[in-house]
Amino acid sequence: MTVDCKKFAAGLSVCVNGIIIIMKLVAGFLCHSISVISEAIHSLGDLFAAVITLFSVSISSEPADKKHPFGHGKYEDMSGFIEGSIIILAALFIVVEAVKKIIAPTQENFDITLGLYVMGISGVLDIIVSTILMNTAKKTDSMALYADAQHLKTDIYSSLGVFCGLVLIKLTGLQVIDSIIAIFVAIIIFKTGFDLTRQTSDKLLDSSLPDEELNTICNILNKFKDKGVIAFKELKSRKLGSQISIEVTLVFPKNMTILQCHDVCDLVEAKLKNEFVNVVTSIHLEPDTTNEKIYNKQL
Repeated sequence: MTVDCKKFAAGLSVCVNGIIIIMKLVAGFLCHSISVISEAIHSLGDLFAAVITLFSVSISSEPADKKHPFGHGKYEDMSGFIEGSIIILAALFIVVEAVKKIIAPTQENFDITLGLYVMGISGVLDIIVSTILMNTAKKTDSMALYADAQHLKTDIYSSLGVFCGLVLIKLTGLQVIDSIIAIFVAIIIFKTGFDLTRQTSDKLLDSSLPDEELNTICNILNKFKDKGVIAFKELKSRKLGSQISIEVTLVFPKNMTILQCHDVCDLVEAKLKNEFVNVVTSIHLEPDTTNEKIYNKQL
């Protein structure tokens, strides 16, 4: 059910982006509006990102295999990184085009009424689809859908900026206003792309879970001391797409049997799965071979 929701949201994003691009291109050429055509090119990046997302959520949902023993969750993280990069490139493109228009403004007059309608409609569609994507991303913990939602949010800002620019041009006749607004919008877009690439690069580099989640894991492990666990060490964690991977060494008394230790490990795994839902654990057993029963917790 979760996979179907993710595929539906990603597929919806692809379809809507395709419609928006056609609308913007038609309106841009009919109105002879460079800003609307530039926005259509920006939306091409959205379509490319949406296709990547659809591909990544399809691949990441596949079970682990011989070639990918840890599953395919990294495809979602890679998708998020690519989309963040696309957002940054789109921001730079908008700045370049805006500066060009400031340096060499066009003297051609054009009717931008159709462009206003198209930019308004595309903005509303982007709001609807990005909301669906964000809600689905939160429910499924999908980085790819989250990245696509963030990407569409940047399109909302840029569409709004172009829309406002067209309104002011219609009222004042000063086309330079469009370029100034576009530059401010590009700054917002750039920040979104930068934050997204930073988040996903951490996951691609197998960064540890946040301190809050690590503390939750530690608290769960400490609760099993009355079950025979003397201590734990070598705690490692990372995220593979929406999946959490936890590795830890549990120290048991020497007089406990393997079966008894195994039963405790099953309880630990069940507790972790109950807390994090989509989690894979790898627990190593180690006997207490020292007189000291205090071990450093390596986070």
